[in-house]
Amino acid sequence: MPCPKLLDYLTRNNVDFELHTHPNAYAAQDVAFKAGVPGRLFAKTVMVKLDGELAMAVLPADSKVDFHLLRTTADAHTICLALEEDFVALFPSCEMGAMPPFGNLYAMKVFVAGSLIRAESIAFNAGTHTEVLTMPFWQFEKLVEPTIGYFTFRRLHEKKNMA
Repeated sequence: MPCPKLLDYLTRNNVDFELHTHPNAYAAQDVAFKAGVPGRLFAKTVMVKLDGELAMAVLPADSKVDFHLLRTTADAHTICLALEEDFVALFPSCEMGAMPPFGNLYAMKVFVAGSLIRAESIAFNAGTHTEVLTMPFWQFEKLVEPTIGYFTFRRLHEKKNMA
């Protein structure tokens, strides 16, 4: 079942969203593929600590975080990936790794990759590894009020060992 806190928030704010199920998947690119969404339009959530405070970095599934650029965007002195133990208790109704990118519901800052603002709609985990929610980006931006920045780089396909 999708995250009740998220569904209630979207319903109360009259958001036009769609919920889709897909085969079980964990990695953002796999989720996007199984949900039939291009990786550039699937918003994955990466939990980070900025000056010791939890925050969400939201970026396309086909990209990675450039930590130096995110630290600059956030005007932070320090940055690191958050450990699961740092945030698991904040998302009791979500499966680990499937948190939706609504940090505002959990009292944390949200930083969104600038490339997502060009999207008419975005898709993201709805709190489970089998459900994806799609909604217009403009409504997401209005509700979350994220800081938009340029802190990502595209993934290059890794070459397989030839030996």
